[in-house]
Amino acid sequence: MSVQTHTLSNGFRIVTEKMPGLQSASIGIWVTAGGRDERIEQNGIAHFLEHMAFKGTKTRSALQIAEAIEDVGGYINAYTSREVTAYYARVLGADVPLALDVISDILLNPVFDEDEIEVERGVILQEIGHALDTPDDVIFDWLQDEAYPDQPIGRTILGPEERVRSFSREDLRRFVSEHYGPAQMILSAAGDVDHDAIVRAAEGLFGELEGTVADIALGAKFHGGERRVSKSLEQAHFALAFEGPGYCDDEIYTAQVYSVALGGGMSSRLFQEVREKRGLCYTIFAQTGAHSDTGMTTIYAGTSGEQLPELANLTMTELARAADDMSDAEISRATAQMKADMLMGLESPSSRAERLARLMQIWNRIPALEETVAQIDAVTTAGVMDFAAHLAGQAPAALALYGPIDTAPTLSDMLVGRAA
Repeated sequence: MSVQTHTLSNGFRIVTEKMPGLQSASIGIWVTAGGRDERIEQNGIAHFLEHMAFKGTKTRSALQIAEAIEDVGGYINAYTSREVTAYYARVLGADVPLALDVISDILLNPVFDEDEIEVERGVILQEIGHALDTPDDVIFDWLQDEAYPDQPIGRTILGPEERVRSFSREDLRRFVSEHYGPAQMILSAAGDVDHDAIVRAAEGLFGELEGTVADIALGAKFHGGERRVSKSLEQAHFALAFEGPGYCDDEIYTAQVYSVALGGGMSSRLFQEVREKRGLCYTIFAQTGAHSDTGMTTIYAGTSGEQLPELANLTMTELARAADDMSDAEISRATAQMKADMLMGLESPSSRAERLARLMQIWNRIPALEETVAQIDAVTTAGVMDFAAHLAGQAPAALALYGPIDTAPTLSDMLVGRAA
């Protein structure tokens, strides 16, 4: 497998990876602008814009966009995160030029028809309502807000209903002009692809695109806090987060190995202690997510209101214990899980294209898989225990609770007795 990169004179970046033996390909454009790039009055507009991309261009109607890809058996979609907005398609190798033409069309030639804006506004409002009715979705938005209060990175990606109701055609155009310049775009493709052909096509489609002067996203500061929302639900939802490293921090792999050992699988400490031995929940897990300048190690569980206090206390006990007696065997198992998850996931061209785009966004280069594996293998038990001690002792924390939570301990109560 070979990775090739190219940058056009205007800063537009291209990265491809040929995967021998495949007849399909994934191709897309990742725009390095998402929720954290919005001003407060724009909250939700990056996601709104993603929806509008499929609602018609100067040359294709919304139906024609869908038909162009589905007529050849392909699939097209998009997503918005806090740091990127992605537009991508999965097609057979022979149809890569068509997919790139459609994706470039929706990015370069949107019409933002007023009637379609109103239709999609209704769709997004329904999406917001669905999220609010899904406790194990909304609780993570609340947790993010408590971790990063009054900051763009802490706001919901969907945006509040009142903002979504007010966005105009001009608001959409303004966000595009501010953030959709060539230097903010990465074309990534993997599978049955021809790098030189893609570069030639990109030059013709994007080579004359002029740059923008985008505002620099505000730096993130993890503060921590607590949100408790009592509601008559079958389960109490518990989400606890600690400040973690950003993805450029040398400690990111240590943090990820720690979260796998703590709650990343059926053999993990939290799963064994909380679910298997005590039957306090059906779902419990830990994970470490990262952004460019910050990150979070998060623990989530759902349980009954009566058992929530025990679950919360046991979680804190396990956090403290991880700083004292994490074993070499646990770290070896966690690193093996991380490597296997990464390598097995990359058997898909969609996962490959996603990885390539993300690495270009982070480092503007593509580290070899062997380099990433070596960084995971370099994580030590002592390093994980030091990280665990920091979380158990000094790291800022955020807590979100939803459901029958009246008997749940407060965040300050849970943190009593932390190591100095």
